[in-house]
Amino acid sequence: MRLADKVAIITGSTRGIGRGCALRFAEQGASVIITGRTEDEGEALEKEIRDAGGEATFVRTDLAKESDVIAMVQAAVDRYGKLTTLINNAAPTELMGPGKLDRRVTELENDAYDSIMLVALKAVVWACKYSIPEMVKAGGGAIVNISSAASMLGTPGLDTYTMAKGALNTLTRSMAVEYAPDNIRSNCIVSGMVLSSWGAHKMMEDADIGGATKAMHLTRLGIPDDIAYAAIYLSSDESAFVTGALIPVDGGVTCRMPVPDISAANIDLG
Repeated sequence: MRLADKVAIITGSTRGIGRGCALRFAEQGASVIITGRTEDEGEALEKEIRDAGGEATFVRTDLAKESDVIAMVQAAVDRYGKLTTLINNAAPTELMGPGKLDRRVTELENDAYDSIMLVALKAVVWACKYSIPEMVKAGGGAIVNISSAASMLGTPGLDTYTMAKGALNTLTRSMAVEYAPDNIRSNCIVSGMVLSSWGAHKMMEDADIGGATKAMHLTRLGIPDDIAYAAIYLSSDESAFVTGALIPVDGGVTCRMPVPDISAANIDLG
């Protein structure tokens, strides 16, 4: 029960990484606000958590609407009396990937850029804007932002996504400084490739994309629980001395330069 007495909003938690976080947070004693646009999936997850003895409430939320974000925060307070934890997980992954909206800058359409940035960054700002005052009332809290290795390593064809995640990294640090006097910590998980959806599995089946992606990781490809366990630590009192940190949970993607082993090369450098 590492999260006993915590009340957590987890954005984008009807599937993928967010769903994994919701399940694990509830197991650790948190009361969880599940959010997403798909009511069937949200209600099914709420029932699954409650049937297992946990506490959860699904709140249908379209993060592209500020009014929905406000209602999401209010629902947490109305249902559980306070808010202590915000996991900014949601990302517009349906707009990215082969044939989708994201592009390199010279090919990027304004509407596509706006659509991606709205959910990937602006909605995060909204979530923090309305959650932080409630955390202050609760005596403090923790914000955990879910970023990506793409925020630190250039990724072809994903210029908007990398932009948004890079901004999320710096926003994490800025909020850590801004709200330290209010006993609010802000940290960021830099994620590697996580097999969190049908699309992710499909991409990994591609000989070129899958092979190259797997080769980047020093351990294995990720699963939602890998991110959930890190988020539990950053949301718990165990991490009371941690704030403003960008923590790679990426299978080693960001620690190795993409160069071959030169130690055994037969080259005369005379």
